[in-house]
Amino acid sequence: MRVVREAVAGRLPPAGRAVLAGVPGLFAVGALALCAVGVEHAAEEAGHRPAVVPAAHRAARPPIVPRAKWLGDTGETGPPVRYGGPVIAVFVHHTDSPNSYDCADAPRIIRALAAGQTGARLFDDIGYNFLVDRCGTIYEGRAGGVDRPVVGAHTQGFNHRTAGIAALGTFTAGTPVPRPMTEAIAALTAWKLGLADVDPRLRAQLVSSNSLSRFLVGTRAEFDAVAGHTDGYTTSCPGAALRAELPAIRERAARLQGRAEERAHAARPLR
Repeated sequence: MRVVREAVAGRLPPAGRAVLAGVPGLFAVGALALCAVGVEHAAEEAGHRPAVVPAAHRAARPPIVPRAKWLGDTGETGPPVRYGGPVIAVFVHHTDSPNSYDCADAPRIIRALAAGQTGARLFDDIGYNFLVDRCGTIYEGRAGGVDRPVVGAHTQGFNHRTAGIAALGTFTAGTPVPRPMTEAIAALTAWKLGLADVDPRLRAQLVSSNSLSRFLVGTRAEFDAVAGHTDGYTTSCPGAALRAELPAIRERAARLQGRAEERAHAARPLR
């Protein structure tokens, strides 16, 4: 597998640690290659809780396994948490790890992912906000509260006002994507975007915070509200097979929000 290297330019906020390492390869069972990620330096103070936006199309919150279930009792103090504005888009990833795992082993796999990011890569926490296994179980990733706009470290330049959802596995072209996994991603997306009344079928405008993304720092870029990692950063993540599922995930998420089909064409882009 090709090793991708990336560096974060510019000054990071005091609450964040520098992200300077690249993507590791698969070194052994449990050692996992990670998608290229970055930390956004435009974020609000950790203690700030943004105002709740009234939502006309809120979906039910799906079951989410708390991070304590995979993290275990480490006795460590959690890292500082940074919050941004309401989440108006999600970026879908794959973890580029083996697909043949037993779902009961997902917590161990997530611990290995977290160790790879917080160890050699110097993250202060796992970068993804959520992770989904092939059985459709959703796990809380980065600390801060699943219902709050936690600034993650998942998509270089576009971590602010977004959530990162990582599918456990590798979903290159021709690889079947488990139906329970796509259903869970759709349910999670419907709920998370519904908190800000965002239609998953529309477009979101975001401002790049890092020129190592596909867009120079300060550039206003437009994405699908449910986008793939590769849309914001030069990478093959989330894999061609999972990327091909994104249109159906958007439609399913919109239905779970109770939106009429015709609204997708009449609604205006997000700003």
